[in-house]
Amino acid sequence: MSAGLIVVIIVVVIVLIALLVALPRVRERTRIANRERELEGRREEVVDEHRQEAAGRERRAEVAEQRARVAEQEAARERAEAQLREEKATLHEKGLADHELIGEDEREDFAGTSAVSEQAAARPGRDGGRNDAERPTGDSADVDGDGRTSAYEEGRAAAHEPERRRDFEAGREREETR
Repeated sequence: MSAGLIVVIIVVVIVLIALLVALPRVRERTRIANRERELEGRREEVVDEHRQEAAGRERRAEVAEQRARVAEQEAARERAEAQLREEKATLHEKGLADHELIGEDEREDFAGTSAVSEQAAARPGRDGGRNDAERPTGDSADVDGDGRTSAYEEGRAAAHEPERRRDFEAGREREETR
């Protein structure tokens, strides 16, 4: 055998031994790399699940916040209604809204009370106590046909009645100060 052939055989044997020693390490590296890829895939799945859950919870939170805003508005409306009712109760308690408690047909029965003054009870309507001969004629005298006068006619009547004239003057002063 020649020396060249012996060298080739020895080299082949060394390579085979190196492969046999390196093969388990390569397999282990391959196995670890495969496990790393699998672990990365699982991480991505879990991340996706968590993000989907977070997005769902965020949507539910937004809906809950919207409902809370609606509930807050409803509470504010209820509070305003309660305040309105309280103010009306205070008006009635002080006797400032007694006129709301008495119908037109009951005015004579309550004449002289805080709800209806005797003059107002004696008046046939809101025309200042004038009879038909004194009632103004024309378009502005009876606007809607039920005996009620226009604001203009009310103002004219107020200008000629001492107790109403004071109210009329006070109203004019308030308007001028604005």
